[in-house]
Amino acid sequence: MMGLTTGQKTIAVGCGWWGFRERAFVTHLDSCAANGFRTLEIGIGDEFAATFPMNTDQQQAAEAIAAATAAGIKLSFATAENDFSLADPQAHRRMVAHVLAVIDIARLFGVSHLRLFAGFTPAKEVTARLYEQVVDAFKVVNERCMEQGIAISIETHGKITWKGGVALHENTVSTDPHYLERLVRDLPANIGFNYDPGNIKAVWPGEPDCWVSIINERINYCHLKDWVACDGGWVAGAIGDGTLDYGSLLPKIAFDGIYLIEYEPLSDLEDGIRRSLTHLEQLGYRIKLK
Repeated sequence: MMGLTTGQKTIAVGCGWWGFRERAFVTHLDSCAANGFRTLEIGIGDEFAATFPMNTDQQQAAEAIAAATAAGIKLSFATAENDFSLADPQAHRRMVAHVLAVIDIARLFGVSHLRLFAGFTPAKEVTARLYEQVVDAFKVVNERCMEQGIAISIETHGKITWKGGVALHENTVSTDPHYLERLVRDLPANIGFNYDPGNIKAVWPGEPDCWVSIINERINYCHLKDWVACDGGWVAGAIGDGTLDYGSLLPKIAFDGIYLIEYEPLSDLEDGIRRSLTHLEQLGYRIKLK
């Protein structure tokens, strides 16, 4: 994964958007530029202030691209909020239609990768029908993505229930090792994974490789963060804040693209991003902000 430059390991790093979810896009863009990033992840949907809404048209996308280009920033990665494991068939059909509409908007931005979720139904409650529904939904949206030149990236993400500001993570098909093996086997080979080892750790804290060995050859997107144990659950943190051993994990990851810093807390966002970059440097990496 990591090449050697003047005797040092190098890692290409960009800026994720989730921590900026309550800020306008222009604020996210300015912060990204101020910190030297050259790649910015965007959100599409109507859920948060930072997302581009579902009525985004070609002119609005062009204006955002122009602003990013002027700042020397690429909008290569996009995310959407979705759940393909919904039990209600009508709700599921609406969800697939929503993702197809998101793909059409993503095309306006010229993104190369779209982060999607498999779903948040706990793995122990996933029936054979629900699993096939997830696989079939990805096959449908993948056809649209291929038409637009966009690669799908399924995020490794559990179901989160919040209790008193603490996140309780449950196992889902995208964090369960047996389901991950099935997804690798059952999905079209061009569908990849957004590997978020922090999310895996929060479900499987005793697994140091965070299941990278299962999906390694299919990783085409990567979020860097950690979760810190708190009151029987977890609070989000920067890499280096928690116990995830990125020093051992990063060399195992075959992905050679741009890793996105995804710092989630809103209160100290810029500081959390800087802590993450500092931790990578402390691990011996030469950071290439891209």
